[in-house]
Amino acid sequence: MLTFDSGQAPVQRHDALYDKLAALLQAADVRLDGHRPWDLRLLHPDVPARVFAQGNLGLGEAYMDGHWECDRLDELFHRVLRADLPRQVRPLQLLGHHLRARLINLQTARRAWHVGEAHYDLGNDFYAAMLDARMTYTCGYWEHAQTLDEAQEAKLDLVCRKLGLQPGMRVLDIGCGWGSFMAYAARHYGVECVGVTISREQAAWVQQRYPDLPIEVRLQDYRDLDGRFDRIASIGMFEHVGHRNYATFMDVAARCLAPDGLFLLHTIGKTVAGATDPWTHRYIFPNGEIPTLQQIGTACEGRFVIEDVHNFGADYDRTLMAWHANFARAWPRFAEALGERFGRMWRYYLLSCAGAFRARDLQLWQLVLSARGLEGGYRRP
Repeated sequence: MLTFDSGQAPVQRHDALYDKLAALLQAADVRLDGHRPWDLRLLHPDVPARVFAQGNLGLGEAYMDGHWECDRLDELFHRVLRADLPRQVRPLQLLGHHLRARLINLQTARRAWHVGEAHYDLGNDFYAAMLDARMTYTCGYWEHAQTLDEAQEAKLDLVCRKLGLQPGMRVLDIGCGWGSFMAYAARHYGVECVGVTISREQAAWVQQRYPDLPIEVRLQDYRDLDGRFDRIASIGMFEHVGHRNYATFMDVAARCLAPDGLFLLHTIGKTVAGATDPWTHRYIFPNGEIPTLQQIGTACEGRFVIEDVHNFGADYDRTLMAWHANFARAWPRFAEALGERFGRMWRYYLLSCAGAFRARDLQLWQLVLSARGLEGGYRRP
């Protein structure tokens, strides 16, 4: 396992905040300065103060700074989230973050390009080292899979079968990433695809890799989409839309979908509405927002019939752990260029998310939507 050990000995300092953090973690069977893989070892005395002042933002930044260590971050977060500890730490310093997310549209057409530049344009070589052979940056489907490549192929085929793809259909992929779904659907189901992305790196990669397939990739915001399609898929993009734009997103999909068509929406979800975790917002997915099922349902009102809802969020745990294993093996190639702080940040991102899905704090939903309801009903394949 990849580690970023500072070589420092644990800090031997007990004060009121240390004792308060130790008591909080005890409820999750996590020991402060313990010796089990999921225990948190302090390497700097400021960590408890940063946690109680800034919650996960302070905890994550302290980890990036090398101020604490843990051998199994995924298990630490699994236990902390399963015990619902974050709800017991509500720093006043973060009130502005939550109010801003509630009152301001952080996902306007101008802001939408920020996440492409900050996250998806890190470099195709970096993502190729972490992801599967098709560069699929969304949850795999592990029911019968043994490897990451198998899980991602199973997910892509599941989407194709849920959409009932047939040769000659015209398919839209909203948020196409590195084109894995479009390439798979074109090759195995004989369809033509149009995909949109706000990442220049992704668009260039798709154009270079699949010149022989009936695929068109557009560097375009989803709000500018037009045309009519037999089927639509959006796999792992809805997390960047934001609650103020859910209705707009559904309006775009509705105007682009043929009257007898199907739309598959694949998205991370949560059970309680609210702002994105501030650490994730600052360092990983700027301006992102994870939807609730209620918010999705409200956005579908008057636009779509919800034909099917499928939750396989537990599979994201295994997907993230596979990504982390790939990242750990490849890190020596990128360490000098990206730096130790980035390495710790990325490890914290992948493993904390794995723990969140393991704790069932986060979900993964696939919804199949139709414009008017399928006569006779929809049957999941």
